[in-house]
Amino acid sequence: MTTATRPALDPDVRSAYDAHLARADEDAAAALVLGLLDAGWAPERILLDLVAPAQVAVGERWASAEWSVAQEHAATHVSEQTVAALAAATRRPAEEGAGSIVVACVDGEWHALPARILAEVLRLRGFRVTFLGAHVPAPHLVSYLHQHGPDLAALSCMLPVRLPRAHRMVEAARLAGVPVLAGGPGFGPDGSWAAALGADLYASDAAGAADLLQRAWPPPFDGAVSLPHLADEEYAQLVRRRPELLRHLVDTLHERFPAMRDYSDHQHEATLEDLGHLLDFLTAGVFVDDPRVLTGFLDFSAHILASRRVPPAGLHLAVDALTGPLHDFPRTLAHLTAGKEGLEEAGHAHSR
Repeated sequence: MTTATRPALDPDVRSAYDAHLARADEDAAAALVLGLLDAGWAPERILLDLVAPAQVAVGERWASAEWSVAQEHAATHVSEQTVAALAAATRRPAEEGAGSIVVACVDGEWHALPARILAEVLRLRGFRVTFLGAHVPAPHLVSYLHQHGPDLAALSCMLPVRLPRAHRMVEAARLAGVPVLAGGPGFGPDGSWAAALGADLYASDAAGAADLLQRAWPPPFDGAVSLPHLADEEYAQLVRRRPELLRHLVDTLHERFPAMRDYSDHQHEATLEDLGHLLDFLTAGVFVDDPRVLTGFLDFSAHILASRRVPPAGLHLAVDALTGPLHDFPRTLAHLTAGKEGLEEAGHAHSR
């Protein structure tokens, strides 16, 4: 199936759609999209030129503290319903002999909209597609693959912290004899982490995935896992010692920032969550042996804090605090050093 030509996106259309997201008005958003469809817009372009970039902007508004978590969730729900309305309006039987693809978010990944958009783009290109949704545990994927035998499993990962679970899902698919297409920023800016986990193919976005599969069908089944560094067991030790390391971080911050002792229960829970994220991104980075996992998280966190007018001193202190209990973890220490250097290079000064 080829994509029809269409006029450039009118800025007023994008502004109107953004306004519908801000008001969480799913009826108006769906009406706008269906109106574009009636006006001759190709559905794939509606998905890729309007819905997808608008959702990126939603995330940016949350990150800059312009929107609350609740507003972000409401807007995301509107986009999900909009995609569903577009899918219902363009549903057609798959072509005879079309390739079959199952699309799923990796275990623990709740950002389902990009994967849903991928599923719809693939369907519009003529593939038979089943979308399993967000947070698909590996055993559930295995069960589906054995029962239905698709030609390809497309796995979406938006956050690299999910990489260890993504690895289990890639392994599960390969044991079932099903090739894997990996996609999403969680697999790395260049897809290198997807290759390390054994994925057969990687695409950075929905259009790229569809183009790749149309060029290379049937998909190859030749991926190979490349994680030899796990033999040192640093990753396994980090997983086991997570509760101890989290307590150490909390105690250190309490000592350096006495005001934390007066935090409300909500503030304490938020602090624990943030420190847990730090440990999880560090652990995921050690899993694939790439410091960019941690440095990317620290840079993102520093910008979030800046948008909330909070100095990054806590990030510096937390990274420093981990070097003590992890002094005999050479790979992990290298990641922590890279994290500190990255904060400094990005201009996130350590306020003392």
